[in-house]
Amino acid sequence: MKIGTDGVLLGAWTSIKHNPFSALDIGAGTGVIYLMLAQRSHVEIIEAVEIDDDAYEQCAENFDNSPWNDRLFCYHASLIEYVEEIDDKYDIVVCNPPFYSEDYKSKNNSRDLARFQDAMPFDHLIYAVANLLSENGIFSVIIPNKEEDNLKELASKIGLYPNRILHLKGNPQSEVKRSLIEFAFQRKEVEISELVIENGRHNYTEDYKNLTKDFYLKM
Repeated sequence: MKIGTDGVLLGAWTSIKHNPFSALDIGAGTGVIYLMLAQRSHVEIIEAVEIDDDAYEQCAENFDNSPWNDRLFCYHASLIEYVEEIDDKYDIVVCNPPFYSEDYKSKNNSRDLARFQDAMPFDHLIYAVANLLSENGIFSVIIPNKEEDNLKELASKIGLYPNRILHLKGNPQSEVKRSLIEFAFQRKEVEISELVIENGRHNYTEDYKNLTKDFYLKM
């Protein structure tokens, strides 16, 4: 599976200022987000859950081959199974969820599972976060901008509130495409900012390069 810009942005943007001890990646895919967190921080327990067979195998292999393999572990399970079996609480929960809700689906089941919202409905995601996030932890997620109000409303029902929001644009002329949102159980004034990825084709903005440069071989 290719590494997408969404995952790189979420891995770079997620805050580690609260000195987290433990972290969980929901729907890990290749594991890139948590490899980034391992590189950025001294989080001692970094776990991930992935339901797709091929993605799980690739994630586990990537974890094993990384310099931080003593801190990384991937579980092969569905999100609901994981919630029901695990009693631990995490200081960071991160998710780059499936969110393509169009009717059309391809003939590639693995790609469909990764891309389509019915593989991980938002209400399942919020239920899991409510059970897995520590009292002072943060939940960091990237979603389509059009879904921002929906997710915030769902989160508010279980006492999760947005603390930071980053609105993402592909170029200066495009509309906001994605929202990166940091939730917490503590309510405070929301910090809202905007990031433009490119000025032109492969001409990345300074803001994007400053956020992600530690994770690319060439930038």
